[in-house]
Amino acid sequence: MFIVPVSRQSHEVSRQLTRLFDDAFGRAFDNVYGPTGTDTVRNPALDVVESERAYTVKLEMPGVAKEDVKVSIEGRQVSVQAQSQRTDERREGERVVYRERAVTSYARSFTLPAEVDQTEAGARLEHGVLTLTLPKRGARSASQITVN
Repeated sequence: MFIVPVSRQSHEVSRQLTRLFDDAFGRAFDNVYGPTGTDTVRNPALDVVESERAYTVKLEMPGVAKEDVKVSIEGRQVSVQAQSQRTDERREGERVVYRERAVTSYARSFTLPAEVDQTEAGARLEHGVLTLTLPKRGARSASQITVN
């Protein structure tokens, strides 16, 4: 996938359609299998900014710890995977009455216009936002980067 917006509104229309289908098809099976939010794989929203030397990519991944994020780079292809962990913090005598928050997996792959220098790439996760700094270069080997 190349990240080239057709118009300013096309990105928002695309996200709204994705939500519409996710909601419609997700709820269609709730009565048969229970709520579908327990094993959901989400496509996190992302922003890509290009400078002369690098790409800066920001992805929304609330509830994810940096240890649970995997970023891999192969040429121009960038893949991000993560999973939030649910902690059952209950005190003695308490019971769960209702639960909506679930373990959520995030996965997103995209192709950039120029190849990325994996040795100089960096990642930072703060307040549920993963920020990737991807310097441009002609590197061809596959690599994984560490999230700080």
